[in-house]
Amino acid sequence: MSELRTLGRTGVKVSQLCLGTMMFGAWGNSDHADSVRIIHRALDAGINFIDTADMYSQGESEEIVRKALAGGKRDEVVLATKFHNQMGEEPNHRGNSRRWAIRAVEDSLRRLGTDWIDLYQVHRPDPDCDIEETLGALSDLVHAGKIRYFGCSTFPAQEIVEAQWVSQRRALERFATEQPPYSILTRGIEADVLPTCERYGMGVIVWSPLAAGWLTGRYSDDGGGPVSARADLVPSLYDLSWPQNQAKLAAVRLLGPLAQEAGLTMIELAIAFALRHPAVTSAIIGPRTMEHLESQLGADDVTLSAEVLDRIDEIVGPGVTLNQADFGYANPALEPARRRR
Repeated sequence: MSELRTLGRTGVKVSQLCLGTMMFGAWGNSDHADSVRIIHRALDAGINFIDTADMYSQGESEEIVRKALAGGKRDEVVLATKFHNQMGEEPNHRGNSRRWAIRAVEDSLRRLGTDWIDLYQVHRPDPDCDIEETLGALSDLVHAGKIRYFGCSTFPAQEIVEAQWVSQRRALERFATEQPPYSILTRGIEADVLPTCERYGMGVIVWSPLAAGWLTGRYSDDGGGPVSARADLVPSLYDLSWPQNQAKLAAVRLLGPLAQEAGLTMIELAIAFALRHPAVTSAIIGPRTMEHLESQLGADDVTLSAEVLDRIDEIVGPGVTLNQADFGYANPALEPARRRR
């Protein structure tokens, strides 16, 4: 495991690999004991950063993390979770309102079995909620000792800037981190989000560096895309009738030989690429099995040469996202102008 990095300007040191837990629970590995073993293996390998969310298997993931951190392991870990998405049937059990943020953090604290959360993240923007309300509620949670820092996830650059301005004008605590999608196939944040985060000294924790399985190297010999448990849930990411996914497959076919020439697996190439950008603090890995975890450990020790990076740029150019569906949100700058809404 390589050296730790500082999370933005917080002074907190985190591992370059962050263990994502979305696949622990009903969405992936429903065996709690096995999931706990995977978490323990990650900790033993030097990972000290764990990311989860209330919505992952409707709270089950957080409960598995609680089991894994029992027995004194909690203090060794920088623990991050998120809120925003629908939890239950009540219409107000979602979003970024003060009402829901305060309720959601208490629910997460209970499921995680801890008195505090190191990094509490807003999972997505909420167009129905004023950002000042959200920042005010999160600031109060910091002052109450419920959370240490807070951040955003998958926010467009202009909304990150607005949040920073509001924090300054209203003397509120500010977003310390952003968690965006980033991979060789999904490079849109290089154009605006990453420079914005650098300007404001924000830590960046990128998700899906393996492009939802496309960059694992496990695509079928018959020309099909990768086999994934998520293919039925999110067909837009995998359906090869989409030209955008055909473009992803073409890129993967070129990246495979490049990884071999560099003496790397596709997984090592992909994760090392994500960590190479100077604005990136950590890359989230989301194993479902011990085999998945072992294949990703050590990727943070890989250094890509300038030649390899240049060849990657020839396959997928800087700032290019091959399929907008992988980006996590629609970029308003790319939407056609409308006179009426």
